[in-house]
Amino acid sequence: MATQESSLHGQATATQRLASTFTPQQIKELERESRRENRGRLWYRFSRNPMSVVGLVAVIVLILLAIFAPWVTPYPKHAGPFTDFAHAKIPPGLQYFFGTDQIGRDILTRIIYGLRSSLLMGVVVLVLVVPPGVVLGLLAGYYHGTWIDTVIMRTTDIFLAVPPLILALAVASVLKPNLWNGMLAVSLMWWPWYARLVYGLAVALRNEYFVTAAEVTGARTGHIIFREMLPNTLSPVLTKMSIDVAWVIIIGSMLIFVGLGVQPPEPSLGTMIADGARYLPDQWWIVLFPALAIVVVILAFNLMGDGIRDMLASESG
Repeated sequence: MATQESSLHGQATATQRLASTFTPQQIKELERESRRENRGRLWYRFSRNPMSVVGLVAVIVLILLAIFAPWVTPYPKHAGPFTDFAHAKIPPGLQYFFGTDQIGRDILTRIIYGLRSSLLMGVVVLVLVVPPGVVLGLLAGYYHGTWIDTVIMRTTDIFLAVPPLILALAVASVLKPNLWNGMLAVSLMWWPWYARLVYGLAVALRNEYFVTAAEVTGARTGHIIFREMLPNTLSPVLTKMSIDVAWVIIIGSMLIFVGLGVQPPEPSLGTMIADGARYLPDQWWIVLFPALAIVVVILAFNLMGDGIRDMLASESG
């Protein structure tokens, strides 16, 4: 007891010395410097792989193109209900860098506008699926071995047993074909992956000393789950999110390809590929450039996701 009291007295003395040595303004400056150093370390870990930096730059460029599409595209009117049969099926050249489609619309313009629906689907789907997936995984992991665990994880297994694309097609086919219903269809098939990921992490965290200590001190269940366990699952979740954007875009493009997503005349990459496939191989550019755009988007997010994974893995290690 005497040793513990002397230790507490020593900590209090050290705190008083620190307060007397630095002014509040100096302490705030030290905190800002510490945050700058942390950001510098994170950037160093991320930028060790040059391809991750390339992916990050590509993602930023794609987002900026999608946002400022009306100002960076050569023919903004071609993104809507526009026809110009006099310039239909023109191959790539100086006037139309990616050529024109079967009714005379500039393909480059429609690709840039089509990025909007692809990126929007990737972001909205993850916003819809990550919170419920993470919460359900945490609940099942914390109550491991109880009926709550059984109900949540058996429901998750049912969704995982159905092939994802088949499930998305089945849901989308009974809804009105548009972008938002396509997002809903993809969301219904995506949340179980996050529930399964967080469940495995939560089961391991359930037996850690800091969780046991929180329970012993009388902390509420919500505090333990969301303040103690949740922060320790964020690194894998954020890594998976950065990589899943590309997969969501792939599934969304598949739905659009079969007519269950964005509807004409609104441009989308999947629709452009579906419409141009009938003109192969003569008018190859109608299909090639939208397909390359999807490849670039997927590659950019995958490269950026690799960098985020390395950065967070180094941080946790």
